[in-house]
Amino acid sequence: MKAPKAVLFDYGGTLAQEPPPDFLRGWRAVFQYIHKNPDGATPEQACQLACGLWQRFSASRSLSAARMGGFEAHEWQQLRTVLEALGLEAAIPLPGIERVLMEDASPCQPLPHAEGMLASLDQAGVPTGVVSNIGWSGQALAHRLGKLFPAHRFVFVIASSEYGVRKPDPLLFQIAARKAGQPPGRVWFCGDDLQADIAGAH
Repeated sequence: MKAPKAVLFDYGGTLAQEPPPDFLRGWRAVFQYIHKNPDGATPEQACQLACGLWQRFSASRSLSAARMGGFEAHEWQQLRTVLEALGLEAAIPLPGIERVLMEDASPCQPLPHAEGMLASLDQAGVPTGVVSNIGWSGQALAHRLGKLFPAHRFVFVIASSEYGVRKPDPLLFQIAARKAGQPPGRVWFCGDDLQADIAGAH
């Protein structure tokens, strides 16, 4: 086995652990930034609408829906739909709304020893990246990773939401290898899902 020229990681369940999200708590936080609400919509209504949209999206993003991994929806699409359907306007732009929702609905923490492992790769001069099946934007995911691992710099972060396809689609791994600047055989991928991460990378 040859030493890797780059090591890529899944995010959730591999680098960090997230409890089940509390989206109502997230929407309550978002409503602190709503400055126009002509119909008196509530966080409960926004959360219900968002969760209904997510259920509709889920059919196309499920691994069982397509052997290649299905298609991914972007969080900004869902947020824009909910806000405009309810006539809501926020005092901060859409990326800020997403960040508020993400942080309050879905807090996370690094998995044990992840920081030490990344430090060891840094010391060995091995570049790293992240490839995640996630509806949050790549911008939001990169921000979260920066907070989780402030001493580490990932060369790139790929969020499936930015590409429309999900692991195990080989396109995401092909793109990742190109971003790493290495042939696939010299790149290691680490993940916790046998189908999405292991079969996809293989």
